[in-house]
Amino acid sequence: MLGSPITHSLSPVIHRAAYQALGLDWSYEALDITPPQLPGFLANLDESWAGLSLTMPLKETVIEHLDEVDELARRVRAVNTVLPTERGLLGINTDVYGMVQAMNAAGLKVCSTATILGAGATARSAVAAVAAMGVTSITVCARRLAAALDVCAVAAEFGVTANPRDLEPAADLLTADLVISTLPGDIAAHWVPFVGDGVGALQDVSYYPWPSPLAGAWPTRVIASGRDLLLWQAAEQVHLMTGQDAPVLQMRAALDAA
Repeated sequence: MLGSPITHSLSPVIHRAAYQALGLDWSYEALDITPPQLPGFLANLDESWAGLSLTMPLKETVIEHLDEVDELARRVRAVNTVLPTERGLLGINTDVYGMVQAMNAAGLKVCSTATILGAGATARSAVAAVAAMGVTSITVCARRLAAALDVCAVAAEFGVTANPRDLEPAADLLTADLVISTLPGDIAAHWVPFVGDGVGALQDVSYYPWPSPLAGAWPTRVIASGRDLLLWQAAEQVHLMTGQDAPVLQMRAALDAA
């Protein structure tokens, strides 16, 4: 697991539980790697590596250092998984899969409208996720108009109508079928006074502390946390790296224990 800062990551706990359940004598470590350090690190990978997980701030900066990027990761400009292949290093995005699976597990199968709070790499992945769930219209809320427009442009690639709004909390923005908050928990807390009764589902990518202020105020039970996203994106990574079905129950148990 590469990123900076990285000490908070629970990914090692999840992946190690998967390897143990699968009977694999594999290791998985969290390494503090900054963007300037990344090219040198990638250049020194050898055949002993099965893959890499990436978190911020590397999800976008890694792309220029890869030999190949799959179509989904290219469109959302976010890579969270790197696999060594015969053709070189391949970049993949499993965050989109993780978001869809997390919401499906929470009870949301399809929806038509969504609001996305934030406009970074996770927000771009969220666009692809909601498109896969049947959303046809989204609102993107960001502090900077340029950032919101950037996410809206990604939405257009997926055939989804998108409208930019600023990040000023407003009740009407929380009435969509699905609200996805990619904001830190303390920032998303500013939206709590605007949560009404007639809201749909929530995916809050925060996972510590949990429930987040926004999730704690949400009146419906259709809620997915950052822990759910973490679990499901890791499950797909395990599948890609090992070629085996991920032992999700054991991975979830390890995550809950941590």
